[in-house]
Amino acid sequence: MRILFSLLALIALAPLPAAAQSGDGSSEMRVAPILTTPEARDVWTHAKPEEARVTHVSLDLTADFDAKEMRGTATLEVIFAQGAKQVILDDAGLVIESITDVEGAPLEWHVGEASPNIGAPLIIALPRADAAISKPDDPQPNMRVIHIRYRSAPGASALQWLPPELTAGKAHPYLFSQGQAIENRSWIPTQDSPGIRQTWDATITVPADLVAVMSGNRMIPDGVAAGDSHRSFYFVMDKPVPPYLIAMAVGNLKFRELGPRTGVWTEPEMLDKAAYEFADVEKMVDAAESLYGPYRWGRYDMLLLPPSFPYGGMENPTLTFLTPTLLTGDRSNTDVVAHELAHSWSGNLVTNATWSDSWLNEGFTTYFENRIMEALYGPERAAMYSDLDWDGMERDIKAAGGSDAPSTRLHGDPGETFGQLDYFKGSNFLRMIEHTVGRERFDAYLKGYFDRHAFQPQTTAGFLADIREHLVQGDEALEAKLKLDQWAYQPGLPDNAVHIESATLAKVDADLAAFKSGAAVSAIDTDGWSTQEWLRFLNGLPRELPEARLAELDDTLHLSQSTNAYVRSAWLELAIANRYEPALPALYEFAGQVGRGLLIRPLYAGLMAQGEWGAKIAADLFEKSKATYHPTTAAQIARIVSGTATGE
Repeated sequence: MRILFSLLALIALAPLPAAAQSGDGSSEMRVAPILTTPEARDVWTHAKPEEARVTHVSLDLTADFDAKEMRGTATLEVIFAQGAKQVILDDAGLVIESITDVEGAPLEWHVGEASPNIGAPLIIALPRADAAISKPDDPQPNMRVIHIRYRSAPGASALQWLPPELTAGKAHPYLFSQGQAIENRSWIPTQDSPGIRQTWDATITVPADLVAVMSGNRMIPDGVAAGDSHRSFYFVMDKPVPPYLIAMAVGNLKFRELGPRTGVWTEPEMLDKAAYEFADVEKMVDAAESLYGPYRWGRYDMLLLPPSFPYGGMENPTLTFLTPTLLTGDRSNTDVVAHELAHSWSGNLVTNATWSDSWLNEGFTTYFENRIMEALYGPERAAMYSDLDWDGMERDIKAAGGSDAPSTRLHGDPGETFGQLDYFKGSNFLRMIEHTVGRERFDAYLKGYFDRHAFQPQTTAGFLADIREHLVQGDEALEAKLKLDQWAYQPGLPDNAVHIESATLAKVDADLAAFKSGAAVSAIDTDGWSTQEWLRFLNGLPRELPEARLAELDDTLHLSQSTNAYVRSAWLELAIANRYEPALPALYEFAGQVGRGLLIRPLYAGLMAQGEWGAKIAADLFEKSKATYHPTTAAQIARIVSGTATGE
């Protein structure tokens, strides 16, 4: 059960233990602490959690596919400091019908002025003192219950409502949410900040021929009849999570078990392929536990989504969301699954308190992902991923403007770290520490770190304080070698970075050298190449090539027809850079079928870099394809096409 914690934990300056762990990883949960040090202030929320904060959200919503809205109620448990008169939530277009206390008495509320990019504050007066809830087993005088009746707007940024023709089966509509970073405020009235962890439960009512799944424990697997040709499903998350991890999907979904605690959900048409591609996931969970301690979330299931899903994966607890671009038939892209699984420790268990420190989620997870892949498939497979990450890191630093560019810092303004440097530079930071102190010592530190900060928010300053206390331990020579502050707060790449080089990719480099010297493409043996080898080759090709060489590449390697989305995207980037018009039909086809931002944003950016020729194509391409994109991806591409995008 949920145990409401004393007010001291609410306003604690230092993290307090959030769970008393047993040997098998089970836990008795408390309300997670709020960090109130200056660097923990989240500028992407209107909430003032040190005054009043949400600790639990209870949803009762119906998915209305005709109106494209989630409609129903949210019941919030709020604890507050002495003297607090109101609680402030985050709101991005919610249509509020009424707000009452638990007994139905109306509460005063209003929506404040919206701020650019983060929506508006929803300001609610706290219920009077005699409306407080007293639980016989847990009296809590500083807790109130607030009941909000509302609906989401048809254009809610977290929700994508897909017509049947955009699904694999073509017969049923589909709905899914994507909350990271601050999109859930468009369909859930709560304090939408990663540092304000909350437990939750939800009843989701859907058309009777569809299935609802969520990122929590599935309490009614088959649903129950809800009248008027509907079914209701009930879910519970009894561990405090950052609110961006509340996720939902509704569709014609089927499930297949992959192991004792793992399985995959997807449309029936993709189930066999998904089960084959992700067959090793149970082994991944075992490998992760052997590294850094128990998996504390119960089940680890996956949901393979339609192509419009904007990311490679999303680490929603108990139910990772995945892109179908992973289905290449050779399991060479299961590093994405390992990445999302690793988030069960770095991100879900220990979470960046603000988006200024997203490297604490993504850098830690990229490092951990690589260790999982090494444990399952050996050092060379892991070396391929590390080597490609190094390439990506160098490209991002160059594209950001060089090593002095502020956007190459790990800790900085939220959303301003360039490209994937949170992932690449962040993971190299940890790899450097491993190589400096030794793997055994660093693994012991990380395992202890996840235990000490389980179910809590974290900042860069908090991590540095922890590693100095528990690993450096006053060793001045080690402190000097690690250069911790330079890695965390300064731009560029410190000179103690570690470049892992892959022997497999070195062979690809030899093929690249031969091509650049004029060798025929037919002389390159690509049989059996993994995605990583293809990417090394395609990304390593000169950005300027004559049309004859481009035609030779495409005719010999059939790049425009590749069913591997990674390969097709890399090829189209090269074609766009050379204004190679024979590839345009493949570009139009691809952009209308794939919604993963990592694979399509570079294509639009590449077109816009080609002046009037590319700008006209980009505008036309977006007009024809935008209906297939998730709202967040469509907004990003709209900024690219309009020329207002930054290095997102």
